Amino acid sequence: IVLQGIELLDVKNQLLLQYLTHIVYLLLLKNSGRSIEGDEAIGRLVELRVIMERIRPIEQKLKYQIDKLIKIAITGIGNENDPSHFKANPANMISKSSENDCDEADKSGERNLKSKEKKSGVYVPPKLAAVHYDGDITQAERKNRLLERARKHALNSSVMQELKEEYLDTPTEIINTNSFKQKQNKQEKYRQEYEENYFTRLPVTKEDRKRAKRLSTLGSLGSEITKFEDISALDGNLTLKTSKKRKLKGKSLRIKKGTHFLCNSIELT
Repeated sequence: IVLQGIELLDVKNQLLLQYLTHIVYLLLLKNSGRSIEGDEAIGRLVELRVIMERIRPIEQKLKYQIDKLIKIAITGIGNENDPSHFKANPANMISKSSENDCDEADKSGERNLKSKEKKSGVYVPPKLAAVHYDGDITQAERKNRLLERARKHALNSSVMQELKEEYLDTPTEIINTNSFKQKQNKQEKYRQEYEENYFTRLPVTKEDRKRAKRLSTLGSLGSEITKFEDISALDGNLTLKTSKKRKLKGKSLRIKKGTHFLCNSIELT
C-alpha cells in the first residue's frame, strides 16, 4: 500500500518503531538499576505519542481508500467498472453507439478535448463573495440593530442637522452639495475599493440604477424640499414596515380599469 502512494502508513510505521525502541531503552535502564529521571527518551516518547494522536483523524479519513487497496492486494484484481473510483473515466461517458462515428468526428473531439485541457490549466478565481452568517441572531437582537441603525440615520438627517445649527453653539458648516449626492459618492467609493481589492465586478442592481437616475435628473428636487426624515427612532418608537410588491398582469389591469370606468358611469347616471 505504501508503494501505491499512501505515505501516511510508512510514517506511522516509522513512528511506532521509534516509540518501541525508546520504550525498550527505558526498560533496559530500569533493569540495569539506573535512574530514568531527566532522560531524553522520556521527552521523545511524549513527542511521538502526540504525533500519533494527531495522525489518527487523518487515518480515519483515509480508511475507505486503505480498505479498498487492501482488498485489491488480497484478491489481486481490481474492478475497472467500479463506480466508487475516485477519478472519473471519460471513456465510460461515451455511449456504445458513438463508437461507430467517422474519423473526422473523433479528430474534432480530440481537438476540443485538448483545448479544454489547455483552458483548465488557467487559474480562474471564484466568483463567490463572503456573506455574513446571521442565523444565530434572534429576532430581538435584529430589531435592536435595526433600531440602532435607524437612530444613527435620524441623527444624521437634515432635520437634526438644522436643529443642531439653530440651538447649538458649534460652528456652522456650509456644504455645497446635498446629502443624497454625498451618500451616493460614498457608496460609489466603497464599490470601487471593493472591486479593486477583490479583482471582481459587482453587479449593478435595480436600486443602483434608480439611484443613478435620481441623481442625474431634477426629479429629486421636490422630494428633498417636501420630504422630512422619520426621527421616531430617537424615542425608540420605530415601526418596522414590510412592503410586499405584487406583479399585476396587463390583462387583469385592463379589466379592473374597465370595471372602474363602468362603476363611475353608473354612479353618474
